[in-house]
Amino acid sequence: MKHTIAIIATAVSLLGAPSVSGGNVPEKNIVEIAVGAGQFNTLVAAVKAAGLVDTLSGKGPFTVFAPTDDAFAKLPDGTVASLLKPENKDKLVAVLTYHVLAGKVPASAVKTMKAKTVNGQELSLKVSDTGVTVDSANVVKTDIMGSNGVIHVIDSVILPN
Repeated sequence: MKHTIAIIATAVSLLGAPSVSGGNVPEKNIVEIAVGAGQFNTLVAAVKAAGLVDTLSGKGPFTVFAPTDDAFAKLPDGTVASLLKPENKDKLVAVLTYHVLAGKVPASAVKTMKAKTVNGQELSLKVSDTGVTVDSANVVKTDIMGSNGVIHVIDSVILPN
């Protein structure tokens, strides 16, 4: 629990508190947050290429494990360029939807478990004294709240089976 609080405090200090309107509801949706953050350019390009902008801008709620540009850079050379080709749209959609859970899952609700992703496969969440992992990726920032869900930042791209 102490580690979760530390992660939340780090996220708030690095990203600032989420913008709020009259009812304490964040004004921006998940896609708008990703576009404005400056560290998710590859993810945003992939979401656009996959035709998922409208979906992830929709009502939700969603929980997105969002890989940073540095996370995408860890993939083998040519992987991102290949996934962004129109003929690989189905593969790209499968990868991106593997990073999304239906529902809003804040850090306080995360526990060691299997969670079903929007693409239908399960990913592994593990909570330990050293932090939280999603499959083999480390969660590096949590609880970036949007009007239609929450973003948790991860340091690697996770891949479905």
